[in-house]
Amino acid sequence: MNESPISYLNSNDGNSILAFGDGPKVKIYKENSIEKIQEFINQQKNKHIFFCLSYDLKNDIEPSLKSQNFNPIIFPKAILWAPETVVKINSKNINFIQGSKTKESDSFIENFLKKENNKNYSKFKFHPRTSKESYIKNVIQLQDHIQQGDIYEVNYCQEFFAENVKIDDPLNTYFKLNDTTKAPYSSYTNIDDFILFCGSPECFLKKKKNRIISSPIKGTRKRGETKQADDALKTELLKDPKEQSENIMIVDLVRNDLSRIAIPGSVNVDELFGIYSFKTVHQMISTISCEVPESIRFKDILRATFPMGSMTGAPKHSAMNLIEGYEDFQRGIYSGSIGYIKPNGDFDMNVVIRTLIYNKKEKYLSCPVGSAITINSDPISEYEECLIKIKSILD
Repeated sequence: MNESPISYLNSNDGNSILAFGDGPKVKIYKENSIEKIQEFINQQKNKHIFFCLSYDLKNDIEPSLKSQNFNPIIFPKAILWAPETVVKINSKNINFIQGSKTKESDSFIENFLKKENNKNYSKFKFHPRTSKESYIKNVIQLQDHIQQGDIYEVNYCQEFFAENVKIDDPLNTYFKLNDTTKAPYSSYTNIDDFILFCGSPECFLKKKKNRIISSPIKGTRKRGETKQADDALKTELLKDPKEQSENIMIVDLVRNDLSRIAIPGSVNVDELFGIYSFKTVHQMISTISCEVPESIRFKDILRATFPMGSMTGAPKHSAMNLIEGYEDFQRGIYSGSIGYIKPNGDFDMNVVIRTLIYNKKEKYLSCPVGSAITINSDPISEYEECLIKIKSILD
């Protein structure tokens, strides 16, 4: 595929970032991924860098881990690129923050944004890779591991997929999906053989100066059909001891991860059990922050925190071992991160969830989804929670 990379990061609050045009790029498939990521960042020091980081980077951070499950998407461990042009878009202005304003760039931006008003797209016929019966059986077996003390919590995922898919107008597909989710960490990425249609509500890490924040999500309820029903579901989520237990386990894990790089005494829980309402779901979100030394490098932060605790479990290493054993597909970019780094070293990273992942060459479309399993989980309820999370994407 010879198209130039495109990345569109859309916060759905009237602000977005559009990056396009050829520039330096690296695709990383093999070992030493973390070092190669840092090497590219060092080489492109004064540029905006966009990236997709695969869940499978875990194997470089924890060499005892493996990724040997079925892998239809074949996503690299990481892709990073420094686009020719980067613009910040809001309701009033388009500001060039990398590259020059030209007739060609103006035309590209105009044509890109026009697509937002044309939301027709083909529906896709998805199939579950894991049967409901197998899912329930696996949840019960994972709860046996919890009972035995191997783990406290694990994020167990399954894949819905469609084959022989042709997407004639991917931007129409993205804007239609975005219209159904309106998520704050939404993004569209079209690079080489891959298109990512991401409707994520979750912030993995955000760095501003020497402060890092993480906002893990644990706890989900569907939206109610009336205001009264909607408010009741929000209250139910807030007061649910199971959801609180899941959330606090991940908060503790994130605190522990951040403490590895934080200035001593600076790790803080800024918000616990916050309830946030999105277009299709309510979510329980907590926020943890810390201060880091000015000398911190991107690779140091990755080694301490990646993959995110909300998509693994606790303890993280043991949970990832069990994930490899019980899931029947390779996650790849799913539960990885899409984001960008500014020239001053600040960055913003999402969690790749609620996402359609497309391999153009293989014509394969994937929509993974997961939920947190604890000793108190009801397997059938967990299965239904998965369907709630991706209903707006699959419908």
